[in-house]
Amino acid sequence: MPCRFLALFLALSLSACSDSDNSRPPLASKPQPDNPVVEGPITGGGSQDCCRISFGGFEVDLRDTGYIPGTPLYNALSFDMAEVGYVETEYFISGTATSYLNTDELTADGRWSIMSADAAPYTSRIVVQRPIAPEDFNGTVVVEWFNVSGGVDAAPDWMQTHTELVREGYAWVGVSAQFAGVEGGGAFDLPLKGVDSERYGALSHPGDSFSYDIFSQAAQAVRRPVGIDPLDGLAVQRMIAVGQSQSAFRLTTYYNAIHPTLDLFDAYLIHSRARYSAALSQEPQVPAPTPDVVLLRQDQPEPVIMLQTETDLLKPSLDYLPARQADSDSVRLWEVAGASHSDAYTTIKGPDDRGDDPTVADVIATKSARPPFIECPLLPINDGPGHWVAKAAISALDAWVRSGSAPSAAPRLQVNAEESVFDLDTQGNALGGIRSPYVDAPVAVLSGLGQGAGFCDLFGTTLLFDDVQLAALYPDRDAYTTAIDEATDAAVSAGFLLPADARLIRSRARTSDVVPP
Repeated sequence: MPCRFLALFLALSLSACSDSDNSRPPLASKPQPDNPVVEGPITGGGSQDCCRISFGGFEVDLRDTGYIPGTPLYNALSFDMAEVGYVETEYFISGTATSYLNTDELTADGRWSIMSADAAPYTSRIVVQRPIAPEDFNGTVVVEWFNVSGGVDAAPDWMQTHTELVREGYAWVGVSAQFAGVEGGGAFDLPLKGVDSERYGALSHPGDSFSYDIFSQAAQAVRRPVGIDPLDGLAVQRMIAVGQSQSAFRLTTYYNAIHPTLDLFDAYLIHSRARYSAALSQEPQVPAPTPDVVLLRQDQPEPVIMLQTETDLLKPSLDYLPARQADSDSVRLWEVAGASHSDAYTTIKGPDDRGDDPTVADVIATKSARPPFIECPLLPINDGPGHWVAKAAISALDAWVRSGSAPSAAPRLQVNAEESVFDLDTQGNALGGIRSPYVDAPVAVLSGLGQGAGFCDLFGTTLLFDDVQLAALYPDRDAYTTAIDEATDAAVSAGFLLPADARLIRSRARTSDVVPP
């Protein structure tokens, strides 16, 4: 049974074949990445020294947080994936990775040119979630760059979008592309090799300058397998790269610098990025820092959705606002009102969500951002619409690649003249941006800001309305359900909420005790 590990982070034709002829023809002007050696599926691990860590002056046994030794280590779901028709496997990949340097100035417009620099051996890992029945596979693979902000591999985009991926038959692959997730470092320092040396002791990462090529080779091993096929013969038609937070910083650099040189990804979801991007190369290799403000290049045909929250725009350490850019034929910017960089769904609700529970639509108030590691003393953390819009973004990207029809353009969040705060409605929620029932038929003030310093400041805030406020907005249950229906229908019509998710939200409005019958 797949395990629940509350890891820190801070998220056409259907066929099966047994050979490797499961890819589109390469473009003549763009080569393919190298194929790594693939080993697995990986089993075992969990020796006596597994899973115990020291944190904040106290000892934590990860088994007490839901981690089951002998299973892949990341923030997995808490239920057996077989319940929803999926199987989870893990593989090691190894080879020689290349670092890169720029051949010209790295300018703010993202139109960068690169050359190969150093080479180094590596052994890393990928985690695969795929439909058990080949006929359930929709042909699209979502490849997520594991986030290592907390010093451990985490998959926030898998957590936020898994219900859509499962119900539509996507495959998902998580890639350990960075040093901290394998070898150590970061805020909480829970690397694979440190947590379970028996399972992961053979891994070896040469440093983050090589992360871009490791990510490429991992995706190549899935798209055009040589030898072991991690998808067990499923025919890959499309491949979407996704990454959130620090991983989005890396994917911004990847799209600007690496993507133009390779025939690999068909689309990108760059989720919660900052105004800047990750360095192209860093010590001990020759440093190649990127500009303080980085735009996404707009001369590539492969589409991108940049999905941004309130936190991303105005939190000083992220400060995306100066990097805002106009939509183009290949780029869409979606800014989500009422959403935060991380939230209660990603850390609390998501692990248990099988996609059929309307109570997921409830807005909860909790200060436990990531128990037992992160407790936020000031205010309850954000429980806004971020995950609903992330699901819509994946669906929109898949449709964009399939049909060539671009998704909806989104209004921008409204800020004051000094660009220091958001303009707010009479209830206190942000104006503009992508609208949802969470801000247009609200039961709380939802913000991406307001927690103070540290990891908590990435989780935003939720201030539930009291009975007086609710009664003024919704005199009775019919008024509440009407408001929810109208806001939900508008979000679906605009392309920012999927019909299946809208049904859950509408259903819960009719049974919730937020507004008494």
